[in-house]
Amino acid sequence: MTRADRISALHNALAERILILDGATGTMYQRYGLGEAEYRGEAFANHGQDLAGDNELLTLTQPTIVREVHDAFIRAGADIIETNTFGATRIAQADYGLEDEVPRLNFEAARIAREAADAAGRPCWVAGALGPTNRTASLSPDVNDPGFRNVNFDQLVAAYEEATLALIDGGVDLILIETIFDTLMPRRRSSPWRTPSKRAALPCP
Repeated sequence: MTRADRISALHNALAERILILDGATGTMYQRYGLGEAEYRGEAFANHGQDLAGDNELLTLTQPTIVREVHDAFIRAGADIIETNTFGATRIAQADYGLEDEVPRLNFEAARIAREAADAAGRPCWVAGALGPTNRTASLSPDVNDPGFRNVNFDQLVAAYEEATLALIDGGVDLILIETIFDTLMPRRRSSPWRTPSKRAALPCP
């Protein structure tokens, strides 16, 4: 089934009933009791920064676990599963020194979720998750300098476009903008759809 077919089926399903979105994945990963070694895996064994807690990295180092979580939500009745990309932007991954892995994090997360959805045995869709960054464009991180910002508009737009394009290449059906604590963030995250030319190149609702 093509993406266009899946999106058409999604619209039809939404017209008929309420669809169920999956649940919190962070707590699901916590059940596995993963430590620094598991987060690093072999590929990042010699990385120079601590990586425990970077759940998005599990897409590359523990893909079986990521797939198991998707499968569990599908068995529980989820119609839409989210990619493991809540913090998979260049800005957020800078805390771990993994900025250059962002395209791969998003693509592989979408691919794993796509495989899980396609194996569900019933209609199931993949939402590419765009979470917040760890920086805010609305408030200063320095109480003594209210006008200061540690990230600018263009940096945020570039970060979200990079993640969005990789998610689409990986096979998502829609983009989910989630967890808003900064009212300016939705504008940045929706930037890839703000012009007709870009919307035509991004075939996802």
